[in-house]
Amino acid sequence: MTPRLLETACEWTADDVADPATWTEQLSAPEIAELEAAMAVARARSDDFLEIGKADFPLPTLGARLKAIESDLMDGRGFVLIRGLPRDRWTNDDMCLAYWGIGAHLGRPWPQNAKGHLLGDVTDHGKALDDPTARGNELGQIGLDYHCDGSDLVGLLCLRTGASGGLSTVCNSVSLHNRLVRERPDLAAELYRPQPFDYRGEQAPGRAGWYLMPVFTEHGGRLFVRLIAPYILASQRHDDAPTLTDKAREALDWMKAEADSGRHAVIMDFRPGDMQFINNHHVLHGRTPYVDDRAAGKIRHLKRLWLETEVLAERPEMFTNRMGSHWAQKRVISRLDAVS
Repeated sequence: MTPRLLETACEWTADDVADPATWTEQLSAPEIAELEAAMAVARARSDDFLEIGKADFPLPTLGARLKAIESDLMDGRGFVLIRGLPRDRWTNDDMCLAYWGIGAHLGRPWPQNAKGHLLGDVTDHGKALDDPTARGNELGQIGLDYHCDGSDLVGLLCLRTGASGGLSTVCNSVSLHNRLVRERPDLAAELYRPQPFDYRGEQAPGRAGWYLMPVFTEHGGRLFVRLIAPYILASQRHDDAPTLTDKAREALDWMKAEADSGRHAVIMDFRPGDMQFINNHHVLHGRTPYVDDRAAGKIRHLKRLWLETEVLAERPEMFTNRMGSHWAQKRVISRLDAVS
């Protein structure tokens, strides 16, 4: 195939997003009150988050603002920081319920792992970097390279920060794609071909430990991206996985170098109560290394949502929410408390 430029209106540079005011949405006191009223409605409906949907979490005013944010996520900048949940007076359960309800206004939950987590955790799970089953959300202290998750949108809610570090980084993958098409169309074409990804031990019973998926896909004039370079490289531990071509390795190196250059990236510092939402197809995310102080209770802990947006009328089959997969056989709300 001959790759072409896609969604140029969604390209941005670091200079375009240098002012945090352009991507920070501060919740007002009336909106917090509206959230608390919605939480009361939801709790009257059920104490099980899995039974709480958009209709059970009414946001007559904030809902319209979230709709505008959703539009910007899918057809604009591709990321947002929503600030202002009162972490100082809300419990973990309060925080998670408000986050779940806001997420319900942005999309349908998507299972994140073989445990069936619809609300998951990004914190130090005590797994080692060389553990072939470890996934990024389970690895503590280290930084994470730019990547995207397996859904339309990914949301992160900050419950606690660590002692230091752990800055969130986002990078515009539309800009990276289009720059690669302009400068190295041969490498772009290689990333449109299916690449092997490591399942990290979470494949269905009896299935291979890897799967095939392109990094770039064009569908309906839109760009869809699935880039997790460590998983692509880790696929080579399986004897039956296709061998990565030299050109694929060169293309992955190009993507990493360009993302790490900072020319299309922004760094933000999470505060407890912050919510970040990202369009996985247009924006990569990562983090800087961090330090926890367990004795002082300063343990970095984020809650995660993967969401299927209603904005996309259709998407490639490989980007669908597979609620019939083995990952969805159990539907679980994780209530991990990293401090316990």
